[in-house]
Amino acid sequence: MEPQPESQNELFAARRAKLDAIRALGVDPFGGRFEVSGSVADIRARFAEGNTERAAGRITAHRDMGRSHFLDLNDGTARIQLFVSTKELSAEQVALFNLLDLADFIGVETVCFLTKTGEPSLRVKSITLLSKALRPLPSSWYGLADVEQRYRQRYVDLLVNPGSREVFLQRIRIVREIREFLQARGFLEVETPMMQAVAGGAAAQPFQTHHNALNPDLYLRIAPELYLKRLLVGGFTKIFELNRNFRNEGISRRHNPEFTMLEAYWAFADFQAMADLVEELICHLAQTVRGSLLIEHKDSGDNPLRTIDLTRPWRRAPYRDLVKEAAGPDWFDITAEARRARAAALGVEIAPAFADFEVTQHVFEKLVEEKTFSPLFVTHCPAELVPLARQSAQDPATVDVYELIINGQEISPGYSELNDPVVQRERLEHQAGEEKQNIDEDFLTALEHGMPPAGGIGIGIDRLVMMLTGADSIRDVIFFPQMKPK
Repeated sequence: MEPQPESQNELFAARRAKLDAIRALGVDPFGGRFEVSGSVADIRARFAEGNTERAAGRITAHRDMGRSHFLDLNDGTARIQLFVSTKELSAEQVALFNLLDLADFIGVETVCFLTKTGEPSLRVKSITLLSKALRPLPSSWYGLADVEQRYRQRYVDLLVNPGSREVFLQRIRIVREIREFLQARGFLEVETPMMQAVAGGAAAQPFQTHHNALNPDLYLRIAPELYLKRLLVGGFTKIFELNRNFRNEGISRRHNPEFTMLEAYWAFADFQAMADLVEELICHLAQTVRGSLLIEHKDSGDNPLRTIDLTRPWRRAPYRDLVKEAAGPDWFDITAEARRARAAALGVEIAPAFADFEVTQHVFEKLVEEKTFSPLFVTHCPAELVPLARQSAQDPATVDVYELIINGQEISPGYSELNDPVVQRERLEHQAGEEKQNIDEDFLTALEHGMPPAGGIGIGIDRLVMMLTGADSIRDVIFFPQMKPK
């Protein structure tokens, strides 16, 4: 069925010639609707000898035994073997069959039978060509010199790499389970603008665009938070949004400029209640999608395979205690200059422009976050880091928040949300500095109408899927990740 020319160009030309020959037979090589009696998985599930079935899918294998041929048909749900005897087909059908190639889509009318080895198979009575593939599938995708081709041509990766396909099927199940979990607990799914006049809700570089009709500059959102809080003001007490954010920043193993985020808000709750919710949610996902709270994970490079244990309860510890464990019990008692010197001694590079709280945060990221693999809720972070969270009553220098770390990266932040419009204005003005135009005045006006106390969470879905599936890179869990131009 498949000639073996020396080059891809020759192979493409050979298939184009077959395309012309198929048209010369009076057959449309890109046929339309074909009624099937079920998916291949359905056919396999109800398989019984003598049943007639209509199936459609892609040819993924061919074993030529003269006048008898065995083909594999795959429709994405399962694979099943086809048996074709050219003696049982009309001359027109034989002519068409001889012009088929691997990767072509066909529809078949068949009768179920078992081979001598007991394999469920379909005896083909007629063939309909549904789509002629002009390029073949690579026989050894991972043998390609450019491994990034898996990401650039994801459609081929999905066809020839069952492991890649399974990761994305798990992602789909994870997202579905998140929605069902929250809706079962009374949360309503909402949608907020992706184009915003002020890019707020996080400290990140936005993508900028322009609306020609109304003439304003707009920004792709970096976070939905400020609009979701407007809905709290408007009387929606349990809400979530699961959608895209955009940040005009670097690309790495853990960062993509377009990413999926879950944010949820619960009126009259706090950060502790949100931590409980997230812990329950992630354990539910692990059990439902993976069937276990033990997740095997290989980080990158030469790091050994390790098992992440999601068994509850998860550890909770204050930010200051964790920093002191990593950098010394006197870290917060020494001078700012001494902290810089100790950071350098600990192997943590500190930029000259870092403020003192940023020095501590960088030490935390390098010595705590990147080295923490079992679930850890880091609580009561410095107020400078989270301007939208409520100040802690026990320590005014901190805010009532958690950061959930699993597998060396932040999976979810959660807050007791700040609902004091006066304090919120002060914090946003301090954050904006001279850039007062970056303050969302409409959001502050909404707060002045009264926002209930609430807990809020964010979960990076791509990182969550990485953790639950053991994926090495964010590009392994995004269908079409951003890539450097060729």
